[in-house]
Amino acid sequence: MSPSDALRLVLLSTLWGMSFIFMRVAAPEFGPTTLILLRMGIGALVLAPLLLGAGRLKMVWDHKGALMILGLTSQALPFCLLALATTQLEAGFTSLINATTPLFTALLGMAFFATPIQKQQYLGLALAFGGVYVLSSDRLDFQLGGDGWFILAALGATFCYGFASNFSRQRLSHLPAPVLAAGSSTMSSLVLLIPGLWLWPTTSVSLEAWGSAIALAVLSTSLAFLIFFRLLASAGATATTSVTFLVPVSALLWGNVLLGEVIDARILTGMGITLLGTAIATRLIRLPTRKTAS
Repeated sequence: MSPSDALRLVLLSTLWGMSFIFMRVAAPEFGPTTLILLRMGIGALVLAPLLLGAGRLKMVWDHKGALMILGLTSQALPFCLLALATTQLEAGFTSLINATTPLFTALLGMAFFATPIQKQQYLGLALAFGGVYVLSSDRLDFQLGGDGWFILAALGATFCYGFASNFSRQRLSHLPAPVLAAGSSTMSSLVLLIPGLWLWPTTSVSLEAWGSAIALAVLSTSLAFLIFFRLLASAGATATTSVTFLVPVSALLWGNVLLGEVIDARILTGMGITLLGTAIATRLIRLPTRKTAS
């Protein structure tokens, strides 16, 4: 990886890590659905120029149904679930649960998209889910005011991401990256338009929440998408996947610095187990295999 790509990777992980901070600040005032409408609406406007020329608008129209499904499952629904989670859970904690996205990608790919999975990956899956259990075992309270349902909301978001990744690879991999980014963002904002306006807050929203919402849309969505696709083109998919492991570290650090969130031994242990398992499940770490005698 070149020094410029390494810089992009760090910047991308910072922008996506900060998204959990922005949601943690803005979601309680806007509400999850309205906040994500703002995120995707502004994001779609910023990305719209990518659709000009090269027949890209026609590509969006020809694949509007598939792009609608992609926008719903990769952005609208999971972003709302994560925003809901951050109304109760710490930003860093939510980002650690979000790091299980590759696990659901592997499981759903095996179950519904005919994607093979190797024996070592099963170990990675077990380790990663064990890490999530270490993180959340003392917080799985499903009574009123408990964290359990919010943890499930965050896991539901990663499930959506897993489906979207497999669906995009199977149905939309022939489309240029700008069409996927701008097209799916536009579709997701359309999906959220009516419910987001219907649930618009009736009380005034603070300048801090407005600033976080705009930063979430411009920095952690539009700019992050542009950096992501540039990195994907120059460094390749494997290198870009490593952002999965940097985002929770970024979110934990920023959550501690900006919001005073506590980083204790349980969180560090759970993070280590979860990220190790994810690295094995995604084959970024390959365990030695036993050679049979010939």
